[in-house]
Amino acid sequence: MNADRMNIVILGLTMSSSWGNGHATTYRALVRELCAAGHRVLFLERDVPWYADHRDMPHPSFCELELYSNLEQLKTVYRETIRQADMVIVGSYVPDGIAVGEWVAETAEGVKAFYDIDTPITLTALERGDCAYLAPRLIPRFDLYLSFTGGPTLRQLETEYGAPKARPLYCSVDPELYFPQDLPQSFDLGYMGTYSTDRQPVLEQLLMEPARRNAELQFIVAGPLYPATIEWPNNVVHFDHLPPREHCAFYNSQRFTLNVTRADMVRAGYSPSVRLFEAAACGTPIISDDWEGLDTFFIPDEEILICHSPEDVSDILVNMKDDQRRAIGERARARVLTAHTARHRADELIAYAREARAIHTMQ
Repeated sequence: MNADRMNIVILGLTMSSSWGNGHATTYRALVRELCAAGHRVLFLERDVPWYADHRDMPHPSFCELELYSNLEQLKTVYRETIRQADMVIVGSYVPDGIAVGEWVAETAEGVKAFYDIDTPITLTALERGDCAYLAPRLIPRFDLYLSFTGGPTLRQLETEYGAPKARPLYCSVDPELYFPQDLPQSFDLGYMGTYSTDRQPVLEQLLMEPARRNAELQFIVAGPLYPATIEWPNNVVHFDHLPPREHCAFYNSQRFTLNVTRADMVRAGYSPSVRLFEAAACGTPIISDDWEGLDTFFIPDEEILICHSPEDVSDILVNMKDDQRRAIGERARARVLTAHTARHRADELIAYAREARAIHTMQ
């Protein structure tokens, strides 16, 4: 491993397509900063039809991105690349992830890491015995378990699953892509997220019902896979998908934005969504559901607004003064810029890798 520059290979779900997933934007921001710091990154992505039809970054300018068709091609073409890399990272939800992880564990001579962008969902699936991309026997073979979830989950990964080192590598934001814009605020409250059955009741409570009760206000929801049976109130606009290049304007067009968390992540706590950091970087004040550890990322009532009912949301939308609203957004933006940018995550990742490599050297 070069003291200053590393050769890194990432096998992730996708970087080329942001359609219906939060992985692509996370990888793009992280890899861009790794490369800006002088590290070399190769991203390997399985070529699958649902992303092939929706690629919004097929040729990133900041790193190498290569597609492979199947596991055999991956092993044949990239064996030496994997063997020689200073660090190899396997991400959650990679197709044939267990077989990919076992091959990396056998082949790679550098630091081996698993990057779990879906930690609570992964642990639930492991407990049921039906996780398609990770097996309990594989976890001790990774030098690092990088987790989107912090708090007690990290100790659980080490004590119950045998991870040698479980470390938080939260999502982040690229401040060059997310920033305040002087745009008309056409919507009083907006939400961005793919449909999921466990989030929908909270979205119903914290956006749909406030919309019904406040017909004079305007709401927006952006995200794919919502069933045709959903009856949107007349003052709610729904877009199926917004590409990342439009996210900044999306947040800046709202007086407030809503964060809704997956049920598994609420149970685990300490699982911030990338949408939290993106909205905050735009200076858009956030209304969020509640979960353990949220106050370690933002100070409630000062940097974020926590709501439990339609009445809570309606009160904020109708009664909060503009100067108070703007101050909350500005404080959240300041917090993100000091702790939660992609540059922070890239620095953390390299520090974890060097720590793991140092342990190898001493053994």
